[in-house]
Parts: sequence; C-alpha cells; structure tokens
Amino acid sequence: MTKPQTNENRGIFARLLDQPYLLLIAAPLFWGGNVVAAKMVVGQLDPILLLASRCLAATLVILPFAWPYLRADWAVVRRHWPLLMAYGAVGYALFNVFLYMGLKTTTGVNSAVEQAALPMLILGANFIIFRVRANGLQIFGVLAAIFGVLLTATHGNPAQLLTFDLNIGDGLVILACLTYTAYTLALRFRPPMHIMSFMGVSFAGAAVTGLVMLALFGGGLGQFATLAEAPPTVWAVIAYVAVFPSMFSQVAYARGVEILGANRAAPSHNLIPVFGTLGSVLILGERLEAYHFLAAAIIIGGIVLAEWAARRYRRQPA
Repeated sequence: MTKPQTNENRGIFARLLDQPYLLLIAAPLFWGGNVVAAKMVVGQLDPILLLASRCLAATLVILPFAWPYLRADWAVVRRHWPLLMAYGAVGYALFNVFLYMGLKTTTGVNSAVEQAALPMLILGANFIIFRVRANGLQIFGVLAAIFGVLLTATHGNPAQLLTFDLNIGDGLVILACLTYTAYTLALRFRPPMHIMSFMGVSFAGAAVTGLVMLALFGGGLGQFATLAEAPPTVWAVIAYVAVFPSMFSQVAYARGVEILGANRAAPSHNLIPVFGTLGSVLILGERLEAYHFLAAAIIIGGIVLAEWAARRYRRQPA
C-alpha cells in the first residue's frame, strides 16, 4: 500500500485529505447522489452519452486544480501514464457505464443489493489475490452492514430477495461491481505521487474511454450536439455527476484507501444505498419510512464494528 503523503499538511484542503473517515463518508454520499441523478434523466439521456459527458466534463474541471501537482510529478507521470490512465478507464468509465446501462433493465432493489456486495467482493479478492486475511468480527460487521443495505433496498421486507430474477441488467451491475473491485485492489500499486496528479491523469483516461465508447457504441461523437436541446434537468445532472461523484468522491475514496487500506475502506460502500435513499426522499419526493432509520443504524453499526475489529486485529502481537 502506498504510504500517505507527508507533505500534505498545509492548508484546509490538505488537512481534509488526512481525515480518512470523513473522506470515506463523503465518497458514498456523492455516489448515492449519482444514483438519484441518473434516475432523474432516465429516458432523457442515453447512458453512454451521460458517461462520456461526465468523464469529459470532470477532466476539464479537475485539470486546472491538478496542473501544479502534475508539473511537480511529471517524471512519475511519464513513467506510469498507461497505468494511471487505466485506473480511470476501469474505475471511473467502465464502472459507471455498466451501472448506467444496467439500471435501464433492472430494478432499483436488485441494483442496490448487488452494489452492497462490493465489500465482500473486495475482502474475498484481497484474500485470494494478496492473501490479506479478515478476522471474524470484520466479516460479521460487513455482513451486518449488508443486512442493513438489504433492509433499505427491500423496503423493510428482505423476503423480497426470494423473488429475484437475474436479467441482463443485473449482470451488468454485477460486472460494474467486479470492475470497481479490481480498481480498488489495484490502488495499492498507485505510483507515489500527489493525489491530484493521480486524479488528473486517471480522469483523462476515463474521458478517452468514454469518448471511444460513445464513438463505437453510442451513436457517434455527434451525439453531443443533441445536448444543445436538452432540458435544464439534464444539464444539472451532467454538472453534478461530473463534479461530485466523479472528482470529489474519487479523490476522497482513493485517499481513504491509501491511508486505511482496501479492506478497511470497503465497508464504506454500504453507505451508498443509505445516502441514495435519503437523496430520493429529499430530491425525488419519496417517503421516509421507519425501516430507513433502522437500516441506517444497522449499516453504521456494522461499519464501526468492522473498523474496530480491524484495529484490534492490527494491534495484536504476531
């Protein structure tokens, strides 16, 4: 795992980048908003066009902020630019295009439950590939958090899971989860460089990937012209997903993994459906039920338990 940067202790922004728990709450908060935003434009915006617009806009937004750090890290960027761009292609572009396309043909319940599998996928992949073990309390904490996610996703009736039918949309969402699992594990190989340099190059990789997918599978680059007649809601959604789930969440999550490691950061994914639900209530006007509060308590409790178990296990003598 890359060691935390020691020269990032100046200014408010640098201090925020040294708060892993705050970062790992902010990331799922904005990712939960990503789901709400995508729902707002279903039928108005093609998923691949949304992905390409998001990645291109996010790159244009972050580059001015990343430029001073890119200049300082240019020697590292030149040596590792294919790897850095691959992070963006896999973790940002592919994950989101699979998710957006999957949501066209699967239910919100299925999608939420499938994304809740991310912590277990990360724990399992870490064990299989890197032999990183998880103790029993960690696993119990993650399972408790996932149960809270199921409670949220099934509107307080987990028995609904027995009626699941797997379709192409479910397969695409699962593929998105596998893609992000690979991205999370690969972060341990991130070259030593400033987080903003990393994001600047990886976002460029995501933008290139999004443009290629739009050219090959989304009707061509000329689809951007259709945005000129798009309603304000579409533009607002593009602006949101380009800045918050893209730039802020990715910076926060990558830095959180850098400090705590993939296993300890993984349970934060269980907050995504919780924040997505709250966003649906506040923005889409959906009702907030009692089980939402219960599920939130279970999820947060599971995450706290998993993190406490990880710390306790780390302090034990070998």
